[in-house]
Amino acid sequence: MIKILNISGRVATALLFLWITAVVAFGAAVDPDRLTRQANDLMGQGDLAGAVEVLKQIPAPASGGEGEAFVRSRLQIARLHFSLGEMDKALAAAREVLVLYPDNSEAKNFVASVEQARQPRYVTFLKDCLRFLPALAKGAVMTLLLVLCTIVISPIGGLLIALGRISTIRVISVACWFVIWFFRGTPLLLQLFFIYYGLPSLGITLAPLTAAVIGLGVNYSAYLGEIIRGGIQSIEHGQMEAAKALGMTYGQAMRRVIIPQTYKRLMPPIGNEFIALIKDTALVSTIAMVELMRAADQLFNTYFNVTALILAAIVYLVFTTVFTFIFEKIEYRAGIYEHR
Repeated sequence: MIKILNISGRVATALLFLWITAVVAFGAAVDPDRLTRQANDLMGQGDLAGAVEVLKQIPAPASGGEGEAFVRSRLQIARLHFSLGEMDKALAAAREVLVLYPDNSEAKNFVASVEQARQPRYVTFLKDCLRFLPALAKGAVMTLLLVLCTIVISPIGGLLIALGRISTIRVISVACWFVIWFFRGTPLLLQLFFIYYGLPSLGITLAPLTAAVIGLGVNYSAYLGEIIRGGIQSIEHGQMEAAKALGMTYGQAMRRVIIPQTYKRLMPPIGNEFIALIKDTALVSTIAMVELMRAADQLFNTYFNVTALILAAIVYLVFTTVFTFIFEKIEYRAGIYEHR
């Protein structure tokens, strides 16, 4: 009898041990943190399908229970299915969350993103265009304003620099040479930085638009100064002598004879400079100017959508095409009497 009791006690002890082991094992099996770590390890190894199967083991919370681990697991499963191109499964995983938590914003946004991704590409592109164009239009207006201001300022500045460069007054000639040497020899970006960020240390603070107009205007005046000087000096010296023979002063000869003849020779290189100016306005985005490039960059960094950059490129192409056409017409009109 004692022997039977001893055997029964051992059996009971063994059964108790097995029960405790089963309870511990079951508890470990549904431990969300352990399963999450295991899934992360599988993802690190590139086994996405295995990670999905592990995450599926995290059960839905009981009534009134904490469901954070469940929500995280199902959203991660949705992302993994999305990366594998399994859109239906991705939606099903996200909707598991919405069944228990209808107001979960992350799951709702994910479902909306997946449904958008399933649309035809042209529909998505058109919707992106409608969403991005208003902000890009504002930036394009600012770009156009910068271009027009520089087109007004730089030819006048370039003409004055060119006349000073060929002046017989040594001080003026050297000063104009220095302006050309400095502004053609340093990057436009550096000049903009100095005007906007450097001048405040000297007590001069400028608004972004003012700094941008000054920087672009002076830089392009230096380039146009050399172009105009070359155009003036390309006119035969006999033209000046003939003007003086008619009793004109140097200033009258330049204004009435020499400079008018340089127009048609200057239009092609000046047109090229202004086409380059349209693209160079993108540099002013570095001094807090929200022009076309800055607007496109902000949209891309917000939505990580390349459509914003594509639209910006299209707008730049439209601008350069229109200005190219305009300068071709001006060039044609300037040389109309030489066409055969």
